[in-house]
Amino acid sequence: MAGPIPLALLPDTTTVDDGRASIGGCDLVDLADQFGTPLFVYDEDHLRSRCREAVAAFGDGVAYAGKAFLCTAMAKLAHEEGMHIDVSTGGELYMALHAGVPGDRLVMHGNNKSTLELEMAIDAGVRTIVVDSFDEMDRLDALHADTGMVPRVMLRITPGVEAHTHEFISTGQDDSKFGFTVSTGLASAAVERAITTDSVELVGLHFHIGSQVFEVGAFSRAVEVMTGFAGPFGLPELSVGGGLGVPYVEGETAPSITEWASGIMAVCDAVGVSSGISAEPGRAIVAAAAVTLYRVGTVKDLPGLRTYVAVDGGMSDNPR
Repeated sequence: MAGPIPLALLPDTTTVDDGRASIGGCDLVDLADQFGTPLFVYDEDHLRSRCREAVAAFGDGVAYAGKAFLCTAMAKLAHEEGMHIDVSTGGELYMALHAGVPGDRLVMHGNNKSTLELEMAIDAGVRTIVVDSFDEMDRLDALHADTGMVPRVMLRITPGVEAHTHEFISTGQDDSKFGFTVSTGLASAAVERAITTDSVELVGLHFHIGSQVFEVGAFSRAVEVMTGFAGPFGLPELSVGGGLGVPYVEGETAPSITEWASGIMAVCDAVGVSSGISAEPGRAIVAAAAVTLYRVGTVKDLPGLRTYVAVDGGMSDNPR
């Protein structure tokens, strides 16, 4: 039979007293009674602590990856703690703006941005649009012809580095659906086009090698590849994306945000990176900051086999 969940896997302010758990001084049973179940409970102190750690580790350019968890309160909190916010859809862009985050503190991602979403991003004055494809460059050309606006952009580059994570969440390999691949020459062609067009201002390059990456060395290898590729262009910014893993079960360990940043900065110094370095942690900020509360309903005992315990939630709130 499984034992209690180790406190190291729970939000920072979690305490247990006489079998009753509390987060941030709030009793979880009382919260379930007040708000019903299923119920997400986030630890604000935990969230603010991780945001502050990220800003201290990477500096002002670090962005919270909104895809990990975004609502108006989370956008407001990340902004208050000095983080930019990475948004990937028009809906996320609207939510962040609605939360009071200035456009110039937002980074617009997405591998299939519509013309409308690009127009929204440009109108909002987002700090950077991360361009993912030649089709997207065509859309930006058309918008420039219509409006005369010249957005700041980064190009998402695929460095061809294996992240040693699950294949479904690996994004840095050559056959990734994201970005321009170095090994095929597409990355060089994209940079040349972005440099010579009047439609955009190319300010840097971005890469992302995958999610749930526990090995800092994988990021270091990607930085080495990107340095060799980007050096001749002399661009001022380089984003290492996100993807830092977090432990979900007892026995798993992961680098802290500070350790992750230290490893990346060390290799940047070693290979002579002169660009400003930024990152986009998401899961590392929020994954351990929350719990989901359920109520037990049906209990079905299969003698000699197993016992099933059904709760009042499902895959809509806790996908496997």
